[in-house]
Amino acid sequence: MNTEKVRTYLKKWNLEDRIQEFDVSSATVELAAQALQCEPQRIAKTLSFKIDDQPILIVSAGDAKIDNPKYKAKFAQKAKMLTPDETVELIGHAVGGVCPFAVKEDIPVYLDKSLTRFETVFPACGSSHSAIELSIPELEKTSNCCEWVDVCKGWQ
Repeated sequence: MNTEKVRTYLKKWNLEDRIQEFDVSSATVELAAQALQCEPQRIAKTLSFKIDDQPILIVSAGDAKIDNPKYKAKFAQKAKMLTPDETVELIGHAVGGVCPFAVKEDIPVYLDKSLTRFETVFPACGSSHSAIELSIPELEKTSNCCEWVDVCKGWQ
């Protein structure tokens, strides 16, 4: 199970014991917010895209949506999400549990500035029944963030 892979990955920072696992699904922002009893916007959703042949991850706040003009201005092409099969193959996690931890090598992770209004957020941990509460600096460090971006709308 990918949660165990993420648990092993997070041991580097002594964070593995903070992973929460649920009896209910946390596969969507709404379901994760219910499972965690928090505001949906504090769910750090991880979206997978492809730029040319390179998969990338963008982690944003739960209430943020990709802004196509901002995305195109940043990445010089239209946003193209990976299919569920491509996500498993190229990222290493299934849709509903995609997170910026323990992903396949050389996957750039971008954090969207929609996250910066919170002290802590809740990304998934490799399964559709898990999450972890992290401070923004912890998320930045553990995700191996390559850059902060401004490619979302609807959260201001």
